[in-house]
Amino acid sequence: MPHLDRRSMLGMAAALAVPRKAGAQALPETIALWPDAPPGGPGPSGAEAVSSKGSLTNVSRPRLVVYRTAHPDGSAAVVIAGGGYAHIEAGNESTPACQWLQSLGITAFELIYRLPEDGWPPVAPFQDGQRAMRIVRSRATDFGIDPARIGVIGFSAGGHLAGMTAVQPAKALYPPVDSADSLSARPAFAALIYPVLTMMPPFDHTHTRREILGSHPSEAESIAYSVERHVNAETPPTFLAQAADDPISPLDNSLMMFSALRAAKVAAELHVFQSGGHGWGLGRPGTEVHAWPDLFAAWAEVNQFRSSSPR
Repeated sequence: MPHLDRRSMLGMAAALAVPRKAGAQALPETIALWPDAPPGGPGPSGAEAVSSKGSLTNVSRPRLVVYRTAHPDGSAAVVIAGGGYAHIEAGNESTPACQWLQSLGITAFELIYRLPEDGWPPVAPFQDGQRAMRIVRSRATDFGIDPARIGVIGFSAGGHLAGMTAVQPAKALYPPVDSADSLSARPAFAALIYPVLTMMPPFDHTHTRREILGSHPSEAESIAYSVERHVNAETPPTFLAQAADDPISPLDNSLMMFSALRAAKVAAELHVFQSGGHGWGLGRPGTEVHAWPDLFAAWAEVNQFRSSSPR
């Protein structure tokens, strides 16, 4: 019997607990992001930790967890949970989102990335974001996906990571390690869900900013990691969803991003919910924010990033 790490065992438990659609795979496969040690090592020692709710810390093995679908429609998404770059809220955000995308015929790739809180350099998650996009694109044929229809979906701090990957896909963050690094890291689309995007005052009182920039960053450092400051005409079409009463990431993050996208004439859609707070993942049934997955699916179809009926 092959060895199963704790992450795989949790995935199997979740698979038994969640009603599964036809074609869903019980045990997702994984792809290592780096052929050898990741750049900026050595990283944390000891085993990766998984909480009872599926939150990950002490990540030393960045990877993609693959959610294949029986009838792929040719589209794909790299899905990134948040956690303020101190942990990864996979159990509440990226894992359910990947299972939902899988049910739509969209091949999903859950990104397990390195965390500055674990001792990795602040650039580590952004290296992992670029590398993930390139690996998925390099293996498009293997997964039956169109390399021109690979997007990124990020929640909270994962929205920051997704956003930085979308606005600066060509920025050299690490030396090339293999042929995959000759490919573009630009997503075809970005979906940013209750995202932390700006590092600029007065909206910079977030754990995300502290983990990346510390307590007293310079203005230049803050601008360098503010997603909305790097939007240009090459930024991919973007979907935004946030609650007006978000106590963690002020709504201004999405408002400023939408304004920057409009100014650059980039296709964008913004949904502001009256209530919902922060960290809602797919949204609990009966809440306003539960509407966002269907709104995103419709937007992706209108923009031809997904098909209405898997082939």
